[in-house]
Amino acid sequence: MDKNTNCTLTVFTPAYNRAHTLPRTYESLKRQSCKDFIWLIIDDGSTDGTAQLVQEWQSQDNGFEIQYIYKENGGMHTAHNTAYANIHTELNVCIDSDDWMGFDAVKLILKKWESVKNTGYAGIIGLDADFSGHIIGKGFPKDMQKTTLSGYYAAGGRGDKKLVYRTDIINKYPPYPVFAGEKYVSLAYKYRLIDQEYQLAVLPKVLCNVEYQEDGSSKNMLRQYLRNPNGFAFWRKICMQYPQSKKRLLMDCIHYCSSSQISHNRHYIQESPKKLLTVLCTPLGWGLTAYIRRKEKKWSNGDENEK
Repeated sequence: MDKNTNCTLTVFTPAYNRAHTLPRTYESLKRQSCKDFIWLIIDDGSTDGTAQLVQEWQSQDNGFEIQYIYKENGGMHTAHNTAYANIHTELNVCIDSDDWMGFDAVKLILKKWESVKNTGYAGIIGLDADFSGHIIGKGFPKDMQKTTLSGYYAAGGRGDKKLVYRTDIINKYPPYPVFAGEKYVSLAYKYRLIDQEYQLAVLPKVLCNVEYQEDGSSKNMLRQYLRNPNGFAFWRKICMQYPQSKKRLLMDCIHYCSSSQISHNRHYIQESPKKLLTVLCTPLGWGLTAYIRRKEKKWSNGDENEK
């Protein structure tokens, strides 16, 4: 892919069979008051005509460059890996394939960045809202000028936030791992590592309007536990290495035990960053595993009855 470094920001969008929602994202980018950005679409193995849709858009004069990369389906985290390997602008932000970027979002991001870029921040943290304009979770305290993502949540913050990162910093840390037969690793892995060294400048503005699709991973977390146990165990180990609180450490350890049991990893205690706690949490992990399997069986029976 040609390197275009004239723009400051890359907006990247992972997409898997979202030809029915991607036009909404496209329209929101066409309406941006500032066009100092590249739109990078990572097609994660779509079979619904996404490629043809994007080709049509690329042939039009949109006021911004559209880049497109097709890859085999591997899950959201692998799409992020591909994006980060192909972004050459100073900043990047992910806008999902069913989201709407606010009319002034690019302008707000670049204006904020211009005022803080020489102060060592990893990027910017802004707000998401639903399509009615209601902020997802909670906003920022009025006096909050900077924070880490984990620090925001530890202080009582809630809900997804829009994260704009420096590309050199996001690529400073290892890519998301890929586990054979699995398609999920928490995107927060990189963010947690960044939090250990850098802070984010707070931008208390709505940058993106979001919608959770029924087929999105947010709606199927327990099923994801069963389908991607190695990915979840990996993430829980990171959480145990950098705990947010004693309560969260305990919860993460229980989940680590459960995911390790589901994946039949007999070495999970030796591999744990908190070995004694892992031994103590092992029975609770078995209990969580039994609960997850019971709920999945109930849902599967319900799905069969609806057919």
